[in-house]
Amino acid sequence: MNLERLNELQSNFKNKRVAIIGDLMLDGYLWGDVSRVSPEAPVPVVEIDNEFFRFGGAANVALNIQKLGGIPLPFGIIGDDNDGKIFLDLMNDIGISTEGIFADNTRPTTNKTRVIAGTQHVVRIDKESKEYINEELENSILNLFKERISEIDAIILQDYNKGVLTNNIISSVIEIGKEHNKIISVDPKFINFLKFQNTTVFKPNKKETEAILGMRIITDEDISLAGEKLLELLNPKYVLLTLGSLGIALFEKNNKEIRIPTKAKKVADVSGAGDTVISTLTYALTAGATIKEAAFIANYAGGLVCEEVGIVPIEFEKLFNVLKGIIQ
Repeated sequence: MNLERLNELQSNFKNKRVAIIGDLMLDGYLWGDVSRVSPEAPVPVVEIDNEFFRFGGAANVALNIQKLGGIPLPFGIIGDDNDGKIFLDLMNDIGISTEGIFADNTRPTTNKTRVIAGTQHVVRIDKESKEYINEELENSILNLFKERISEIDAIILQDYNKGVLTNNIISSVIEIGKEHNKIISVDPKFINFLKFQNTTVFKPNKKETEAILGMRIITDEDISLAGEKLLELLNPKYVLLTLGSLGIALFEKNNKEIRIPTKAKKVADVSGAGDTVISTLTYALTAGATIKEAAFIANYAGGLVCEEVGIVPIEFEKLFNVLKGIIQ
């Protein structure tokens, strides 16, 4: 990619509409310092200086899309609780549509609270339900999605196995998306892994792929075999296999695979990096990037957020400034 092409893509990173369907989360942070051990048990005492909330899961994908210059349309579930109110307030504050977010009084808002001492992640406390949503909520999501499909440039299915992506939602969204020739990207988790058939991009990580395929991915030959098996099992147009410190591998039927090494200079926290990769990859495709160009840009985006502590979105200006510095 040359600078002229990068500038062309950058100019196209504006106002594309992306539907994000999946598990919305609220991330809480308790940030402080440790100066002593508790007299009650051999554990550190964290004296909290700051408490705040951020988006997690599919909500973090929506935030990444917005930060890249797009218009995210999130679809998902929250609880009828205080965390749900905080979540909606955050959405409204930042200007992301809450039209596709429905409240379920039978489950809590998914909340993951991280306790951080200095730069050290001490513990995480999770509050969640993993039960599938009911038929009424399924229909609410699908009916609104059908109403909005003509306005949408791309679809991201973001699965954390928290119950939003039921069999019906997965199959219906993919069918509707294909009927309307939309880009469909998937970030899978274990339970529904093999249900995401015939999409545009399937983006699993190494751990998930090893578990599903029943193999260890260690050598270059293992990576190639895994990619070929995923193409065969799921029939996506592309497979983007994320490999942690080994970077990413891109597969397409009847084409040579592509390897891109990781771009993180100093890894502080990998939390949210997968969200950033799927967001940037999908959004780059809506901007007219080829899959190779989109993977190149997304790989740098994922590396940049790994250098930050906690879940943070990619910033449009920072990403393209870094990319221009590399290309020049």
